[in-house]
Amino acid sequence: MTQFFRTRRTCRLCASPAVEVAVPLKPIALATPNLDLQAVGREYAGAAKVSVPMDLYLCRQCGHLQLLDIIDPGIQYTHFRYTTSISLGLPEHFRKLAEELIVLTAAKAGALVVEIGSNDGTLLRPFKERSFNVLGIDPAQETAGRATAAGIPTLANFFTRKLAAEIARENGRAAIVIANNTFANIDDLDDVAAGIKDLLASDGVFVFETSYGADVVEKGLIDTVYHEHLSYFMVRSLIGFFQRHGLELYDVQHIWTKGGSLRGFVKHVADARPISASVAGMAERELRLGLDDLAPYRKFAAHIDDIRAKLQSVVAKHRDAGHKIAGYGASVGTVTLVQQFGLGSALDFIADDNPLTDAIVGLDYHIPVLPPAALEKRKPSLVVILAWRYAELIRKRAIGYLGSDTKFLVPLPDVEFV
Repeated sequence: MTQFFRTRRTCRLCASPAVEVAVPLKPIALATPNLDLQAVGREYAGAAKVSVPMDLYLCRQCGHLQLLDIIDPGIQYTHFRYTTSISLGLPEHFRKLAEELIVLTAAKAGALVVEIGSNDGTLLRPFKERSFNVLGIDPAQETAGRATAAGIPTLANFFTRKLAAEIARENGRAAIVIANNTFANIDDLDDVAAGIKDLLASDGVFVFETSYGADVVEKGLIDTVYHEHLSYFMVRSLIGFFQRHGLELYDVQHIWTKGGSLRGFVKHVADARPISASVAGMAERELRLGLDDLAPYRKFAAHIDDIRAKLQSVVAKHRDAGHKIAGYGASVGTVTLVQQFGLGSALDFIADDNPLTDAIVGLDYHIPVLPPAALEKRKPSLVVILAWRYAELIRKRAIGYLGSDTKFLVPLPDVEFV
């Protein structure tokens, strides 16, 4: 019998058993738009009918916020079909990052740059254009193959300490190792940190970008919570984690992606680079916000409950009047929003400009995903903009398909008509 997921009992960063449910959430379906369910179904029968617990836990020892229910990564990532290049603004963001890192690290052409979770090679391409030796690592077999064919050599594998040793043996040590929107997706971070330490040159830098736990809680970013994101990092807990692995978090930046993300810079302890005041500054702010205690997380949970009640009230009015209701935006975050806000039976369909799937599926609902032209044909009276960060752009695009009476609603950061 296939074990689709497992539950760990200790903190992912410090191994403490003092983990406690901080934000209770409804279980969500294993199946998401990022998963090629047909391919997965051939290898793992029954995957489409599995739901997985999604409570957020707080480690009372180090303050790490995390999911402890972990989907088998082979199921999640071997047939992963999301690609970086389809995300609005992300290719430009990655190109700018590459240019900044070349200057910041003073790495020379010909040096090795390795990316963990390199996807379609969008971030490595500007390094290659500057004559760096690049290597991507990504377990999504088809995506890795396409990246390699497009000139970005990519190993279709998971990054481990063993693989790091093989890379170092064959290519030398890396000047830069990057993990953008990947570090939070890994359960065994001890093995990954050990691999990074072994792979980095003595003056090498590990750079990661990840959803920032403080923003998730402060801003109510529930749509960033799903099983690909196992960790919602705080600077305070990362400092001790890297120290235990002979590494040092020496700089952090607060950036705009995903509604609020953390960019971290890590070096060998023996490296003489100074530690930026930003590290202690962000860690201290987390403590001022009380993120080492349960109160902010309880407030976050209450905010989700409040949004659910408001949304269901609006939806009920349109339903009672016999009107159609649509969603807009069919990402992996949509699965979370539909389930947590009880929209599974409320939405007649979801429109999406670049659909990865033909339906958002739960155990008791099946919502078709259609091109935006379906708005004109079906004429919903209410459109819930699930891709809420792009609400104004979506409204401008969709208004061409709809009459002036159609209402547009965003669910986050609070329920609001636009």
